[in-house]
Amino acid sequence: MKRSERKYRSHCPINFAQELFGDKWSLLIIRDLIFKGKKYYGEFLTSGEKISTNILADRLEKLEADGLITKTIDNKNNVKKIYALTPKGVDLLPMLLEMIAWSAKYDDKTDTPAEFIQKMEEDKASLIRELIAGL
Repeated sequence: MKRSERKYRSHCPINFAQELFGDKWSLLIIRDLIFKGKKYYGEFLTSGEKISTNILADRLEKLEADGLITKTIDNKNNVKKIYALTPKGVDLLPMLLEMIAWSAKYDDKTDTPAEFIQKMEEDKASLIRELIAGL
């Protein structure tokens, strides 16, 4: 069954979102694409959360099947694949920023730079445009 033909437990908006990217790893992959500029399989493996190769391969496949990322062949090295967000994936950015703001408020050990939080609080729309331009 194609993922696009998948049945959902319900079409509650929170359930729908959770079924698309609510596992332990998918949002971290999207985070790495948006905020850390990662685009190659091996780069995702270097993240601090230590995702295993089989889980990474599965999540990349799932995110692609669900239309959140694309996979293309690297013109410089035909063996490597480049992963990028689709417009559907980019549309998660405001939600991720809200998660960052919430976490920064309640996690006194957050590793989000204070300058980033300040920029987000002062002009979130400008920050979103800047981040999208960098993708």
